[in-house]
Amino acid sequence: MDMADDAADARLKALFALDAPRARDPAFQAEVMAAVMRREFRADLTVLAGGALVGGLALWAVWPVALPVIAELAHDLAPTAALLALAAAAVVVLGGRPQAALGLNHD
Repeated sequence: MDMADDAADARLKALFALDAPRARDPAFQAEVMAAVMRREFRADLTVLAGGALVGGLALWAVWPVALPVIAELAHDLAPTAALLALAAAAVVVLGGRPQAALGLNHD
């Protein structure tokens, strides 16, 4: 009867082995994730480099026409640009809460 029990145990182990979770290999998983991240980084880098190249070429093509317009508008827009830069700096320095920093909230 001992051999019959061993055979039955072997069949049950083989049957349960089909449902057992796969063995985990952390080094392999880390290497696969690193490869996936490298592939995504290269894809992002390609898209960003392509966008920068297209933007640079568009600016190069438009620059002869845009330069006189920019020079003409610079005198009129300089005070406005300075005030906008000052307001942006204030928002950054005050952490995006200028009303609270100046004590202007009415809570």
